[in-house]
Amino acid sequence: MHVCFKCRCCNTLANSQTETGMVFSFFREMGIDHEETETLVSHPEFTLVSMDSMRARVLSLQSIGLDRLALYHLITKRPTSLIAKEVDPLLRFLRDELQGQLEQAQIKRLLSATEPRFLVGFDKKVALLVNRGIPREKIAHVLNNVNLTKALCHRSVDEIDRIMAFLDPFGGISLIVKRPSILNFDLDSQLIPRTRLLVELSGGDEDATGTVLRKLPAILNYSVEHVEGHLELLRSFAGLNDEQIFRIMLVFPNIISASRERKLRPRIQFLKECGLNSEDIFKFLIRAPLFLGHSFHDNIANKLVFLVKIGYKHRTKDMAMAMASTTRTSCENLQKVIGLFLSYGFSFADILAMSKRHPQILQYKHISSEKKIEYLVGELGRDKEELLVFPAFLGYKLDARIKLRYEEKKGIRGEGMSLNKLLTVSTERFTGKIKKAKSARAIDSLNGEESS
Repeated sequence: MHVCFKCRCCNTLANSQTETGMVFSFFREMGIDHEETETLVSHPEFTLVSMDSMRARVLSLQSIGLDRLALYHLITKRPTSLIAKEVDPLLRFLRDELQGQLEQAQIKRLLSATEPRFLVGFDKKVALLVNRGIPREKIAHVLNNVNLTKALCHRSVDEIDRIMAFLDPFGGISLIVKRPSILNFDLDSQLIPRTRLLVELSGGDEDATGTVLRKLPAILNYSVEHVEGHLELLRSFAGLNDEQIFRIMLVFPNIISASRERKLRPRIQFLKECGLNSEDIFKFLIRAPLFLGHSFHDNIANKLVFLVKIGYKHRTKDMAMAMASTTRTSCENLQKVIGLFLSYGFSFADILAMSKRHPQILQYKHISSEKKIEYLVGELGRDKEELLVFPAFLGYKLDARIKLRYEEKKGIRGEGMSLNKLLTVSTERFTGKIKKAKSARAIDSLNGEESS
């Protein structure tokens, strides 16, 4: 049975109390009370809509995942979602093509925030994204993580295509898949000026700019003014040039997200107090960019305590170099590394000497270092003091380098070989020497047989 509505419910159902009861019952099923129902059916567009049509629409909304609570919020916020003809093609697309992969919250936001007329062509805009290269298996992920009203509905197909074309040289598809919210940005006022600033900083290198963007697509969240503020601090306070800044950004694009006053300025001040000049600061940050991102109280301060304990002096280059190495490890691991050396009888002075010679020993995993020390003093029968001369021993892979080379050389030169020479020679040169030594031994053996 078809029922039509006029301006007020009591005047819209041909004075039929039965039909009026059906309307209120229909909305009550979705948790909509009497007063809210009166407000809904007073909507002008309800005057020519049948009950059957509304029931069918509710079933369609339920078929794509909207539950009773979501329906309540949607209908009370945008009543036209029950009656607008533009909604049906969208629901069919979401059900048949996307197979219900669009999340309930996203569907509710889309329908409640978008006027029905802007829903037209939604399927074509999604098809454009797929045709532009977004994998079909990733399209639901993209759609669930953008503002669909802003990114698709309020834009024409041509406008979306322009955005995709602009992002192409910088790895557009991978950028969008990794951070779909990029599609929310306006092309002319946000994407173009923000990307252009990075291209200029790179010296016009679009490939390198794309590398930065792919590492941290969220860098496009920051305004030109924000990024320029960071660049000015790095230029004026750290003394870095644009080429150096961009090279740091290549390894640590999060430098743009670090607070200028809470992190960048005090960290750079620390390095300057340690005696580092602009070139030294650049080399430090290339090697240990995480120094700019770590928490001071939970990370850096604790590591400084450990470094002072083993003998490093404040405001020295040695302290800065040691701090560079410790940025690559946790406070817990650093403490365990120091404890490991102490357990093998090394003093703080020994640890200080080894770390000055090879600062990386402070960042190696304590479990890995322990296995190598055990092999050194156990299997090789060497004195642990050899680490004082060659602490870099702890940086080589135990099975793939140390054991392999030792076993190869042991049969040729015996066990008293230099660890330094054993491990530092290149693989090509080491392999060549082994082959040469084995050939010489074969010849000597053959000569011995002939003379006998």
